[in-house]
Amino acid sequence: MSDSYEFVVVANRLPVDEVTAEDGSRSWARSPGGLVSALQPIVRRQGGAWAGWTGQPGDAPEPFDTDGMHLHPVGLSADDVDRYYEGQSNGTIWPLFHDAVEQPTHRRPWRQAYEAVNRRFAEAAALLAAPDGTVWVHDYQLMLVPAMLRELRPDLRIGFFLHIPFPPVELFMQLPRRADILRGLLGADLVGFQRPLAAQNFLQLTGRLLGLDPQEEHVVVDGRTVTARAFPISIDVTEVEELAADPAVQAEARRMRTELGGDRRLLLGVDRLDYTKGIEQRLEAYGELLADGTVSNDDVVLVQVATPSRMRVKEYQELRARVEREVGRINGEYGAVGQVPVHYLFQSMNRAELVALYLAADVMVITPLRDGMNLVAKEYVAARHDDQGALVLSEFAGAAAELPTAFLVNPHDVEDLKRAITDALHADGAEQAERMKPMRTQVRDNDIDKWASDFLETLGTISEDNDKGLGGLILDGDDLRHGGNR
Repeated sequence: MSDSYEFVVVANRLPVDEVTAEDGSRSWARSPGGLVSALQPIVRRQGGAWAGWTGQPGDAPEPFDTDGMHLHPVGLSADDVDRYYEGQSNGTIWPLFHDAVEQPTHRRPWRQAYEAVNRRFAEAAALLAAPDGTVWVHDYQLMLVPAMLRELRPDLRIGFFLHIPFPPVELFMQLPRRADILRGLLGADLVGFQRPLAAQNFLQLTGRLLGLDPQEEHVVVDGRTVTARAFPISIDVTEVEELAADPAVQAEARRMRTELGGDRRLLLGVDRLDYTKGIEQRLEAYGELLADGTVSNDDVVLVQVATPSRMRVKEYQELRARVEREVGRINGEYGAVGQVPVHYLFQSMNRAELVALYLAADVMVITPLRDGMNLVAKEYVAARHDDQGALVLSEFAGAAAELPTAFLVNPHDVEDLKRAITDALHADGAEQAERMKPMRTQVRDNDIDKWASDFLETLGTISEDNDKGLGGLILDGDDLRHGGNR
């Protein structure tokens, strides 16, 4: 097979964004984010390939090489974007897998488009992968790909990782064509989840819906052993620490504090504008703290960064309107000329700006109603090289299991939110350090490189057990753990 690759990543998006220069010329720049930081060195070192969508509807551009990777764009039409991406992926699967915080919508054309696009991705991976190669498929948009790929290329070692929660059995059972999703995932040798309970939910469903016999973390399918296990994802700790140590970033943090009122204590929320993130409940709790006099506009300010997300979707448009209305109400009732209790930023921010905010914040408030992990929590911890600052963290974020010394909170309980925020504001320097140090150790010892290496090493071992051997993928040593990120 010509132009084939020992290691192939398959994800909804390519690891690059198209950039248009002032003269109209176009080029590709690496996308931000931990997943790209973790996998790009491995793909590059293996001379590997990455299949994904460019993010723009229309015909896919020709495959191209950049930064040591072969990139294979998969085209999505405007109709695909509407039905597969915004429909089945984000209108059905996303809310259902986040405990139905918003009511999922079920439409047959969406499911048909999801299947068709998943097949397109599977065909791309089958074309790219070398004999006995390794393919790593990512996330909820592509849950049918492993089985489709297995049918096309039974020689391959296939891994899958779900970045969002996997729902309890009772919720998953609501999904039309639910068994198809399970069969799709069972095409992989290794199915990775954020938390152990998610893996248990998946295995339980294989018995209930497919009549299989899961034992511990394994289930046998067509003579193959499929393993389901938790691999909690993490961040590029080195990148965050280097930014936090940058004098320019530190100066920006000081400037932010001065502009926000100098001596006022800073509460910070950083989220995508999504109904799973608990922004409305956070604002409600903060408004009540102002109303009952627990905090005042003179001594506390909340900065809420809400990154635009899926703004073509009606539910997200309505959420934005509600959030902005509540921000306006709080500022109108409790603000003063030149000083407001809530600074609301509906915009994306670059990495340096975010780390400056992390350094400036006295209290980071991360209160999703449901979240697979929440990497902002880990970024805040990694940035606080001074061992100061306080983290208020939802019990329903995957990160809570790894960061138990945070101020843990039930985000559905406004009184509990108020308590946690107040306790965090009152924590002195000694208590902050006592809580922060073990969290920093946890995050540094379990960074994004370790996550990728643990998954791929496990996949290699499992594939050996399934008589596939290790192929050409090199999985051992510091080169894998730290390649390109140190």
